[in-house]
Amino acid sequence: MMQAKKIAKNVYWVGAEDFNVRSFHGYKTGRGATYNAYLLTGEKTVLIDSVKKTFTDEMLQRISSVTDVKNIDIIISNHAEFDHSGAIKTVADISGAQVYATAAGVKTLKNLYGDMDFHAVAAGETLSVGEFEFAFLPTPMVHWPDNMVTFEKKNKILFSNDAFGQHLSSSNIFDAEISLEISLAEAKKYYANIVMPFAPQVKKALDAAKSLSPAIIAPSHGVIWTKHIKDIFALYDDMTSGKKLDKAVIVYDTMWGNTEIIAKQIGAEFERKGKQVIYANLQTVDRSDLMADIAEAKFLCVGSPTLNATIMPSVAAFLNYAAGLKPPALSYIAFGSYGWGGGAIKQICEILDKAGYTKLGEVGCIYRPENLNLDFMDGIE
Repeated sequence: MMQAKKIAKNVYWVGAEDFNVRSFHGYKTGRGATYNAYLLTGEKTVLIDSVKKTFTDEMLQRISSVTDVKNIDIIISNHAEFDHSGAIKTVADISGAQVYATAAGVKTLKNLYGDMDFHAVAAGETLSVGEFEFAFLPTPMVHWPDNMVTFEKKNKILFSNDAFGQHLSSSNIFDAEISLEISLAEAKKYYANIVMPFAPQVKKALDAAKSLSPAIIAPSHGVIWTKHIKDIFALYDDMTSGKKLDKAVIVYDTMWGNTEIIAKQIGAEFERKGKQVIYANLQTVDRSDLMADIAEAKFLCVGSPTLNATIMPSVAAFLNYAAGLKPPALSYIAFGSYGWGGGAIKQICEILDKAGYTKLGEVGCIYRPENLNLDFMDGIE
């Protein structure tokens, strides 16, 4: 039987580990994922969130290692997305538990799973359950309209939903048990690929979280923060403020190597100016692995040869993905090679202009990239 893991007195992790998942919303999850759910026991029993439906049995086993599933009185649903809510209906049917969520959460859960004993909560509302007192803080668009976080006052635990999460599967559930470098890198990647489009809303949630001075942050994915809360707060301060590093990310695909030669010449100019340069050939690098670097870079360079009068499919997919995530305040260079006719550079510029980025210049050549004009880069500081 799967066992629950104790977080604090009468507070347990009862989630699931997904070691095998390698794609989440088109985001590469090389270290797997967890679906975190939490059980609080006492005069009454409370379940906070649940797991992806296919892991329902694993969660039920963990709950059963502490108490009978029938004993659950209340389910708090911070987010109705399937990886958070997939087992809620099963638990509610077994236990008859009341389900607390935001009004938008109730609406979504009802649409997904049908009727349950729903209770909609509002901002600032509290709920006393035996020795526990919960405060509900709606955080709409972090990253769905229904989102909220829940603060348990006795143990000062912030059940933070998708905020401060990481896709990182491990039998060690606490941040002190895992390399801080790895957990922060995965938290940065998670932010860049999941919640970055909603930075203003995330900043409000961050400020609210800091004001609570939590002793424990228990997100819906990844490690539970206990030792390194200041570090994850600092990371989110940087990410939500749009802090920029003197970095250029050069993303491209190439057919015969000519576009790659242009990429290296552009990179050499950035290096000459003392900039950090990251090269990413989309034939070998997954686009989701780039987003954390792009989020904090000042410069983005995108290159593609012209294929059938348009952009290479890999570059088109990257641009579509990146534009949806809205990395802030970028200056860009478009580049590429072409044969008898061009078109790729113009289309790259159109996409990045529409996204609101500042064009520094463009570099194109027919077949062989010789005598490239990079004079426009002289003004880059």
